[in-house]
Amino acid sequence: MSALVLEKTSRWFGNVVAVNDVSMTIGPGVTGLLGPNGAGKTTLLAMMSGFLPPSSGTVRLDGEPVWRNTGIYQRIGLVPEREISFGYLTGRQFVQANAELQKLPDPRGATDKVLETVEMTEPAGRRISTYSKGMRQRIKLAAALVHDPQVLLLDEPFNGVDPRQRAHLMRLLRRMGEDGRIVLFSSHILEEVEQVARHIEVLVAGRHAASGDYTAIRRLMTDRPVHYRLESSDNRRLAGLLMTRESVTGVQVTPVGALEVQVSDLGAFAAGLPAWTRAEGITIRELIPTDESLESVFAYLVAS
Repeated sequence: MSALVLEKTSRWFGNVVAVNDVSMTIGPGVTGLLGPNGAGKTTLLAMMSGFLPPSSGTVRLDGEPVWRNTGIYQRIGLVPEREISFGYLTGRQFVQANAELQKLPDPRGATDKVLETVEMTEPAGRRISTYSKGMRQRIKLAAALVHDPQVLLLDEPFNGVDPRQRAHLMRLLRRMGEDGRIVLFSSHILEEVEQVARHIEVLVAGRHAASGDYTAIRRLMTDRPVHYRLESSDNRRLAGLLMTRESVTGVQVTPVGALEVQVSDLGAFAAGLPAWTRAEGITIRELIPTDESLESVFAYLVAS
């Protein structure tokens, strides 16, 4: 079975470690590379695609090193997050140039086919500088697919894509995974990964934090303690009330008098809070989750 394998792979830039001792195996199907912004996802994808050498460790496709292996580049397609710098070209010219670089026997025919696949046939004659963000994403995908690669790597492919285009792109990725290709896409948005991939790899601060079935890892993320900042008409009385509830594991009063509440059972807390406060004549004025960023979710996951 085909596989993209990283073994103890690191990459640093001066004193900054972007990827730290990562080992993972990506097989056929769709895999989500999940992590907060700055986690090292882009650097990892650059090493997987052969655009960047590891500072230590190895990246191999079917046992062959990816770095400086021109034969392997014909089996890998990359859709980078960065914008296309060839805005003066038409979409067709850009995709066909990639087909010619790959030395395909029929560059024009391959270009026509892939433009149809990503639904860009009609606007392909326009300059890329006139495209919307979503159209630029699709033309980058066409260029990455024109040589029919075994491996497709995508960096934040859904950024700026409207709902209809997003749905089409998701269907396309799922179909390629079902066809036996290795499809790996990065995202910092949990819901995007949930709709496309069953297997995920999680990066936090350059380290490999988790690997496996999406459902199991998602459960770890949602079952973690949740923290809220809470303001009411009577914070002192509310603090005493909350401490008697099983779903609440901690209450602290902040220096400005607000409450910091730690909740272990989010469902019971959300269902019970309105009734508890109504019965005591307390009015809730503000209820804000303070740890709902992906950074905090992933930090909890690493510690689990």
